[in-house]
Amino acid sequence: MPAELSYTFQFLETATEVLRAVAHPHRLLIIEMLHQQKSMNVTEVYERLGIEQAVASHHLRILKDRGVVQVRRDGKNSNYSLTSDEYFKFLAVLEKVV
Repeated sequence: MPAELSYTFQFLETATEVLRAVAHPHRLLIIEMLHQQKSMNVTEVYERLGIEQAVASHHLRILKDRGVVQVRRDGKNSNYSLTSDEYFKFLAVLEKVV
């Protein structure tokens, strides 16, 4: 008799979307930076990465849309933070297998 599967197809579809969202070097770097700094605005992100502001905003929007980061408004600034520090573990796992 085959063993029962641990995960539902719906969970795996959601997990796939999260994996797609983090599957870019800049987005993985953003996750690392937010893990270290706890909160950053788009200016801090694009200056640290050495990319255009529009590119940083694009990556942050993808991460926000998939629930990886959250945004807190502070006047005219939007401060980004990880919804869970567990996302940083992606990098630790990848470091072991890549």
